[in-house]
Amino acid sequence: MSEKKLTVLQAVKGMNDILPPESARWEWLEARMRSVLQRYGYQNVRTPIVEPTALFVRGIGEVTDIVEKEMYAFEDRADKHGQAEHLALRPEMTAGVVRAMIEHSFLRDSGRRLYYFGPMFRREKPQKGRYRQFHQMGIEALGFSGPDVDAEVILLGNRLLCELGLVEGDHFRLELNCLGSPEERRAHREALIKHLELHVDLLDEDGKRRMHSNPLRVLDTKNPALQDMANAAPRLLDFLGEASLAHFNGVRAILDAAGVKYTINPRLVRGLDYYNLTVFEWITDKLGSQGTVCGGGRYDGLIEQLGGKPTPAVGFGMGLERMLLLLEEVGAMPAAPVPDVYAVVPSATGLPQVMAALDQLRAAGVCVLMHPGQSSMKSQFKKADASGAAWALIFGEDELARGEVGLKPLREQGEQLYLPLGSVGEWAGRLTQA
Repeated sequence: MSEKKLTVLQAVKGMNDILPPESARWEWLEARMRSVLQRYGYQNVRTPIVEPTALFVRGIGEVTDIVEKEMYAFEDRADKHGQAEHLALRPEMTAGVVRAMIEHSFLRDSGRRLYYFGPMFRREKPQKGRYRQFHQMGIEALGFSGPDVDAEVILLGNRLLCELGLVEGDHFRLELNCLGSPEERRAHREALIKHLELHVDLLDEDGKRRMHSNPLRVLDTKNPALQDMANAAPRLLDFLGEASLAHFNGVRAILDAAGVKYTINPRLVRGLDYYNLTVFEWITDKLGSQGTVCGGGRYDGLIEQLGGKPTPAVGFGMGLERMLLLLEEVGAMPAAPVPDVYAVVPSATGLPQVMAALDQLRAAGVCVLMHPGQSSMKSQFKKADASGAAWALIFGEDELARGEVGLKPLREQGEQLYLPLGSVGEWAGRLTQA
């Protein structure tokens, strides 16, 4: 009887494996980002991937695309009382961070500056730069109300992009807007609905559905046929009161003093319902339709909305897949890391001595690959060259019998040298200082 062949399982569509050497680029990106975040005084926070569905319905907004169309929501198994929780894979991180702050009374004594890295989940059509499991870096500054912290968050975002090798003007641009207070948005909303009702024949089905429930999102359209209508719509900036304008002008004054260039985009609203006052995005023209590489804003009402005490907050999120695509597109991505040394070991006879010498190298901070098993010298040197290592250490039987190791440069011209086995660590120290 023939054995039944097992089906080869594959990853879920739109959820990708990240393998070497690509994973090394992710590590490089995250390390560069952490360096900047820590200089600004931000601390790491990690929250669960699975949260109550109600958290995102209340936090993001029931009539947003994320909640209506994209969120992975499900009913958990029933407990012994027959009750089942409604759970969701997190589509974004801010609501989860806020939930954690409330649950653990983490804002009781002072404000917090937090950052996170992690996977998010949205069920949309997978395409380059947009996946069903994607990864974000983000920051949340909680408990700070002034325009200075809005500006600090924006300065931090700009610093991140610049230190990753991107150039303002060539590779990205910053757009700002002010959404004002809830009262100002309500007045603008009424005027906007009246404007949309006058042009209802132009709207697509999605626009008609949102016209009364979320009219700001109707303006955030990519449909060329609606651009003239959207451009002629009442501007929220014209409905802002003295306090909102003072806050926005305070942000702008700091950015101006720091030399950060920006444009004001009165149609910038962001995709989530919880924003107020300052909103911002960093846009690139290098990735086609996937133009937003980072965005965020102030969300002073969200903590109270989710059950906490009224607390101001501001933050942003940055998609890592999209950032990696941008860095690669503009040539700012570093080459994959390579070992410093490749150990050529043609015989198993001296393995104890070899392994002890290699441990000295690694203790001195040198990255060493050792050829697995035994094969011909020619084969091992071929793999040593392909590894990208700068040096080959040759542990031949003759060398080991003399208490030595051969040292051959692989990237530059030079003769093979010989070192006493006991001085390998000393040589490694000179190598790491070079």
